Amino acid sequence: MHGKVQTPVFLPVGSQATVRSLTPGDLDEIGIKMILCNAYHLYLRPGVDLIVKAGGLHKFMGWDKPILTDSGGYQIFSLSAFRKIAEDGVVFRSHIDGSEHRITPEKAVGIQQELGADIIMVLDVCPDSGSKKADLAATIPVTTRWAERCRQAYRDNGQLLFGIIQGGIYLGLRKTSAEQVTALDFPGYAIGGLSLGEPKSAMWDTVDCTVDLMPYDKPRYLMGVGSPEDIFEGVARGIDIFDSALPTRVARNGALYTRKGRINVRRSNYRDKLEPVEVSCGCFTCRNFTVAYLHHLFKCEELLAYRLATIHNLFFMNRLLGEIRGSLGSGRFEEAKADFLSGYQTTHEDARIEQKLRSVETKRRKALTDC
Repeated sequence: MHGKVQTPVFLPVGSQATVRSLTPGDLDEIGIKMILCNAYHLYLRPGVDLIVKAGGLHKFMGWDKPILTDSGGYQIFSLSAFRKIAEDGVVFRSHIDGSEHRITPEKAVGIQQELGADIIMVLDVCPDSGSKKADLAATIPVTTRWAERCRQAYRDNGQLLFGIIQGGIYLGLRKTSAEQVTALDFPGYAIGGLSLGEPKSAMWDTVDCTVDLMPYDKPRYLMGVGSPEDIFEGVARGIDIFDSALPTRVARNGALYTRKGRINVRRSNYRDKLEPVEVSCGCFTCRNFTVAYLHHLFKCEELLAYRLATIHNLFFMNRLLGEIRGSLGSGRFEEAKADFLSGYQTTHEDARIEQKLRSVETKRRKALTDC
């Protein structure tokens, strides 16, 4: 392992061996201790062989702290038009050039072990959002068998292999998946297949059901969830690890986190605001620049806008997780949660779901165009 990580922790997403617009030095200054990279993307480009030749993923990207790699299950299965599931594994076409590839559970583990990530994930069946219960039920035994094959293929060299629990928002299926996957005795477990457009009430009902079936003495990872309010809700339910591209993606669109909620610095009312995004924030952006300057950069489509906005949002998230860890240590978590949520304006539920579904559809259309 490339260092110890205190939990609960939020992982910025660096799918292509980079957190967009930032250097490893930026991440280090922010205080980030661990990031997520995606084995699917790295397998397709630049290729595992090149990364191995460079000395492994850490050296290739200049990052000396822990890395978690996703097996690529979500990316493969979200592009349903390009893949075919079989008992042996999945055959899919690259979203880059249309070339055909075959990934088995054994190959998914092998790729991640060669990359040298500290935590690696099993290959699972991550169904499309809105899948029918009968279709989801058929994938549960496949996910379990693939997890078992990943376990058998894994070479114990210090990397940690996590299992993934699936089942959509159907609590009976989640119970079955949790019982089967936890029986395989992985060192950690993830809840997959959520935050795909379902109502938050359904998501948290599912998490409530699932965490009760997960070992309390092993890390619990809620995949793809990372808005500030969801971090508090997840920690309250015993989640240790979160990841999401949300903070960096919205930053590139001019949406910046504050204690009162997100603000969009592209709007005209921020043109003359000659003060930091948040006076109490200690990030590089807020220490050196005003909202008016950020507004100007975004209006001019200057690349610096994306870097400064991303620095702020990741600093906000990292500081928030530090405060949460502190409140847990002092026994004041519930007070800290209530205090934060009382002042934080969340995104409207309908708008959130629409944004999520639009993001998924954009990825599908881009893949069709690329192929």
